[in-house]
Amino acid sequence: MNVHQTQTRKLGSRTFVCPHGSAVRRPLSAKARAASRKVQVVKAQAVSTSLETKVANGVSAAASPAPPNFDYAGDISKTVLGIILGGGAGTRLYPLTKKRAKPAVPLGANYRLIDIPVSNCLNSNVSKIYCLTQFNSASLNRHLSQAYNSSVGGYNTRGFVEVLAASQSNANKSWFQGTADAVRQYMWLFEEAVREGVEDFLILSGDHLYRMDYRDFVRKHRESGAAITIAALPCAEKEASAFGLMKIDDAGRVIEFAEKPKGEALQRMKVDTSILGVDPATAQSKPFIASMGIYVMSAKALRELLLNRMPGANDFGNEVIPGAKDAGYKVQAYAFKGYWEDIGTVEAFYNANLALADPSKAQFSFYDKDAPIYTMSRFLPPSKVLDCDVSMSIIGDGCVIKAGSKIHNSIIGIRSLVGTDCIIDSAMMMGADYYETLEECEYVPGCLPMGVGDGSIVRKAIVDKNARIGPKCQIINKDGVKEANREDQGFVIKDGIVVIIKDSCIPAGTII
Repeated sequence: MNVHQTQTRKLGSRTFVCPHGSAVRRPLSAKARAASRKVQVVKAQAVSTSLETKVANGVSAAASPAPPNFDYAGDISKTVLGIILGGGAGTRLYPLTKKRAKPAVPLGANYRLIDIPVSNCLNSNVSKIYCLTQFNSASLNRHLSQAYNSSVGGYNTRGFVEVLAASQSNANKSWFQGTADAVRQYMWLFEEAVREGVEDFLILSGDHLYRMDYRDFVRKHRESGAAITIAALPCAEKEASAFGLMKIDDAGRVIEFAEKPKGEALQRMKVDTSILGVDPATAQSKPFIASMGIYVMSAKALRELLLNRMPGANDFGNEVIPGAKDAGYKVQAYAFKGYWEDIGTVEAFYNANLALADPSKAQFSFYDKDAPIYTMSRFLPPSKVLDCDVSMSIIGDGCVIKAGSKIHNSIIGIRSLVGTDCIIDSAMMMGADYYETLEECEYVPGCLPMGVGDGSIVRKAIVDKNARIGPKCQIINKDGVKEANREDQGFVIKDGIVVIIKDSCIPAGTII
């Protein structure tokens, strides 16, 4: 073999040779790229009849086995678009959502809720990500732009993490009416991604805590030839009635839905979860499968459903997906075998955070060298702990905890200041957005600094960011109140948990 031959190499499906004897990459036309993609990408729904004809008739495509050597990891960055649903007004998490969108709520000392689905996407090689929201999106937009957009994508790959806020247009003057309507209103933008090679939409929620490799999820979706694949969580009978359940046939195809069934209706939803690859022991103890609100949907099928077949449907879980099943589309279930928690309520959010610090309860860890959870780089100094008693707790970056304080089973967020002789027990402090100078503090009545003042007690509470708790306060819910709205006094009680509202001031000596 001569030198000229050794310098020749394959690029995609063609060989290009430089006049000087070295191989070069020549830009292809859009038509050539489309032709190359058609050869390389598995069309799971492609059968003898075109997909458009089948969708029009309401019949799903048959499964087409994927070649054993197909590289889903490399393909998914080009053919899958991540869409994170930021939720509505966040009433279940209020007042944590009073001044921010739900995905921007702080989590686990250093993170925010949105970091979970975005990190899962990036670890799965999904680099095109939109987050849809319509309430208080400023802090969410700032976090995503500072945390991800400088490091996602590259010269040859168009990657991004962007917020799409609800907006009015000449064609549509209403706000998002639900999850499906939010996607429908931005379908014109998603179609641009489809023209660039995207074939499937990965629909995610912004208020779940879990770690998942979406590559296997997408692979199973394409292998099955489904129009829609739903991530399903095997669960036991005692917890099944709190979820929307699915019933499947012997091939894992969804044949029935039931929303939070009880009694006989619940018993009818029992299935053999081993069909989905669950081990026999788990299948016996957890004979129900609950929808996780995570979907992979064929781009063409979803467009047909939202724009033509169900133009008035607003919700995926209650309307679009059951309607697609009834119309003959193939809806498949995919069993997720890891830890998953819906933290969309104050109580669930509080319990999930505190469980992170308790070795006997912790089922989720932010550290995994193969699938880390990313967040914004804040370049804060290490935390300073001065002669304190700290047990079973997580302390974020840049905190100062003064002498004599006791912290147990708590989460202490970034830039938190805890004074001397304080007791923080079973509490979550979200920290502060900035360090305060003495000059800035003078603008606050009594120059009350952010954080917890000397000699204060905080127990079974959530202290939101930039809150100021004076000396000798007791945030302990001494009367055992379950629900109370005292926003004018700077706090709310939900599910027996005291929530100190963001930017509020609790005067010295206050007892709650």
